[in-house]
Amino acid sequence: NTIDVYGLYIRSMVLCHLETKLSSFSTMATIPSHNLLTKNYHSSSPFKTTSSSEPSFIHLPEKRSRVAAKASLSRTNEASLSAVISRLERERQGLTDGGGEQWRTAEDFRRRDKKTEEERRLRDTWRKIQGEDDWAGLTDPMDPVLRSELIRYGEMAQACYDAFDFDPSSRYCGSSRFSRHEFFDSLGMKGSGYEVARYLYATSNINLPNFFSKSRWSKVWSKNANWMGYVAVSDDEATRHRLGRRDIAIAWRGTVTQLEWIADLKDYLKPVSGNNLRCPDPAVKVESGFLDLYTDKDTSCKFSRFSAREQVLAEVKRLVERYGDDEDEELSITVTGHSLGGALAILSAYDVAEMGLNRSRSGKVIPVTVLTYGGPRVGNVRFKERLKELGVKVMRVVNVHDVVPKSPGLFLNERAPHAVMKIAEGLPWCYCHVGEELALDHQNSPFLKSSVDPSNAHNLEALLHLLDGYHGKGERFVLSNGRDPALVNKASDFLKEHFMVPPFWRQDANKGMVRNSEGRWIQAERLRSEDHHSPDIHHHLSQLRLLPS
Repeated sequence: NTIDVYGLYIRSMVLCHLETKLSSFSTMATIPSHNLLTKNYHSSSPFKTTSSSEPSFIHLPEKRSRVAAKASLSRTNEASLSAVISRLERERQGLTDGGGEQWRTAEDFRRRDKKTEEERRLRDTWRKIQGEDDWAGLTDPMDPVLRSELIRYGEMAQACYDAFDFDPSSRYCGSSRFSRHEFFDSLGMKGSGYEVARYLYATSNINLPNFFSKSRWSKVWSKNANWMGYVAVSDDEATRHRLGRRDIAIAWRGTVTQLEWIADLKDYLKPVSGNNLRCPDPAVKVESGFLDLYTDKDTSCKFSRFSAREQVLAEVKRLVERYGDDEDEELSITVTGHSLGGALAILSAYDVAEMGLNRSRSGKVIPVTVLTYGGPRVGNVRFKERLKELGVKVMRVVNVHDVVPKSPGLFLNERAPHAVMKIAEGLPWCYCHVGEELALDHQNSPFLKSSVDPSNAHNLEALLHLLDGYHGKGERFVLSNGRDPALVNKASDFLKEHFMVPPFWRQDANKGMVRNSEGRWIQAERLRSEDHHSPDIHHHLSQLRLLPS
């Protein structure tokens, strides 16, 4: 192969020059170990420190033809000869593919080794990372494995935004831009190790006009439905080995920048049993708008003829029946969402546990964990207590400047004196956050503007950036996972100007228009049969007694 040819050639040339070069060969310029290099395709990022302690980037010559290599070796410049030998040695060791243009410093190797170590720890401690002990001692200082997992599940929630068609001039507005079988690949998440098992839809007939997206055209994919998220399962063997178990992930879509949906909330509590959810205690209540969004359906629409609740319960039941009693591996259920999606994540996790779907046929209990980002309050104190009784673990990541986590229940909430809450607990406006809170502050990041613009403070990509730099209360903000800060401006104008990253840079190519075989520009057909409800949904819902047999 190429490396062998170069290796033989270099050896022959070294032998030829050995007599004349022996005295100097031992002192030839070499590349020190702390500047060990490998190829880097992203060295043009503006996010580089100017510290003198940062390892420098070195540009080595491209691989040459034999004639060019011979010309280079015939020179008396010993550093040039050393550079070529060093490059070929790295090729032999598999550190580069021989392209030779740009190289990465040892910091990237340390980051790679750190990631490997974190994956090893995750296999051994995944139950603690999933909240078995309510994350005691893991957030201050910040556990690096927990940080990586919070970012990973946050990216699964972000995928709902990246895939959603917000464009009212598209006849597919309100749907996913990608088929579920190509979902992660289309979003550049090929290495996620998950496969989307089902898409989730909700009817847009409920009173949340500022949340749902609708097309301006009369001929559309659906007049009464919006795509709401997905259920995925870690089917890749390497991913299951890395996670230490098989994971069922449920991701709910929320809102990117439009916060007007908060004003649409009726802001009063309603017993969950009032919408036919199983609950032994009528005092367990949640916000009525969230409950309606989760349970309403439109039988005239093929996408929302089953409620979002029915869709998610049927799929969780199917997957638990398939994998729950596997003796060779554990199973977990993780629900994630941002903004209003965070409320749906908490509500659906409660429902899964209350329905007993986190128990296998043999009685094995499957842990249920909720990770929300910028989510609002969902229910009352009794709802919080019932979640704890069911063993559902909840971690809420919030920006302290975000208004959404402070709603609803602006005055009567968990921060009010206990005596006041005791008196007011029966009122329909008395809310309480659930689970554990990880509070972050975007003003601690040197990358972000100090502005408290509501939409910026609520931005999910900004939250993931803050997670990457958070090490504990009072600790200096230092990015740990190498997550690109440019992602913050994907759908916002939040990065400081001197980084020169355009605001709102995420754009769909040609607004979804493609050229057909006749050379005409059209909007391609998008929805496929596999994105519809599976035929077995009736069977599972009948077994759950949610539909007539």
